[in-house]
Amino acid sequence: MSSKPRITFGMIVLNGEPFLRYNLRAIYPFAHQIIVAEGASPRAAHAATPDGHSIDGTLQALYRFKAEEDPADKLIIVTAEMCGHPNGFWPGEKDEQSRAYAERATGDWLWQIDVDEFYHPTDIERVAAFLDRHPDTTCLCFHAYHFWGGFDYLTDGGLFWHRQYQGEPWGRYRRVFRWRPGYRYDSHRPPTIVDERGRDITRRRIYHADVFGVWMYHYFMVFPHQFARKGAYYQNQPWARERERLRKNLDLLNEVHLANGLRIMDQYDTQNWLARFTGQHPQPILDLRADLASGKVTTDLRRTDDIERLLADPRYAQMVLAAARCERLRVWRDYVMYLIWWRPRARLIQLVREQTPPALVKRLPPAIQRKFIPEHRRRYQEQLARYQQSIRSGDAA
Repeated sequence: MSSKPRITFGMIVLNGEPFLRYNLRAIYPFAHQIIVAEGASPRAAHAATPDGHSIDGTLQALYRFKAEEDPADKLIIVTAEMCGHPNGFWPGEKDEQSRAYAERATGDWLWQIDVDEFYHPTDIERVAAFLDRHPDTTCLCFHAYHFWGGFDYLTDGGLFWHRQYQGEPWGRYRRVFRWRPGYRYDSHRPPTIVDERGRDITRRRIYHADVFGVWMYHYFMVFPHQFARKGAYYQNQPWARERERLRKNLDLLNEVHLANGLRIMDQYDTQNWLARFTGQHPQPILDLRADLASGKVTTDLRRTDDIERLLADPRYAQMVLAAARCERLRVWRDYVMYLIWWRPRARLIQLVREQTPPALVKRLPPAIQRKFIPEHRRRYQEQLARYQQSIRSGDAA
């Protein structure tokens, strides 16, 4: 009889309330370990204390959970100070923070989970059973329901079908990875695992959980504070597509209507819209909603009368139908290009990188040597260099 898969859940979190305790309780029965790296990167300083921690009591909540709800000693709490960053901020753009939990993982599988990502408990059991039957898996990806403006509404559209959104076709999230001694978490965008020789193993045996009916429930824009904090954070990134993100988020928080109802998310100039959620929330979210209703948990909620008016407008329904046809056509076009050109090219590049002897690479001109460093790793090295320079100049916090 096969043994139960040993799963290490890894989480990075900044201002995780009110989701945190509900998420930890949900994954606890299935976890071999739960490792949480708490704190801010320099670009999230606007939502952090001067020493780089959450402003909503998340770190204190973690220690309370550890003391009161961790009888099996599964939870490991990690901060930047524990990893040699005395100013309390994590360097880079979430890469170091993700590596902090990965370096402490002792499970056979590493399940990356954000504080606002939930699953039905029975679906976690199905994932564990799938991993037990398919030990050759190197990565398991998930489609997601994206909740916006409240627990009863979804946002959908071209962004969430875009390959660049999460690094996989049709916007799937890389979330569960095979984990062995010597493996390393190489980058956060997209999540990438390398073996002891530095070879990317993420896509070698990649599977999709939606094939066997498992989806992620992503409560990323439910509460007003999420609109403001996420908007400010992404606006601080060097990406042209995120310019004025905070203003856009606050405009949508204030009012949605026909004029902006197809621009709920627009990072890649896609059309994205609202829809009513008619499914069943995971039990931890039902518990959270009950506690919000009773006053046990207090936080601001977004008004929903404007959403209801928009969804009741037949003109909006027609706009969504037309936008969906347009976005699906664009995604299929891009997906065909991915199959014909980008995927074979990426596999060839990876093969050359893996098979070329390091001694030969060192003899090549520096400009060609850089071609042997994956783009995500080059980005990380540049981000780390900028952070180290800011530390020396005293500007990181």
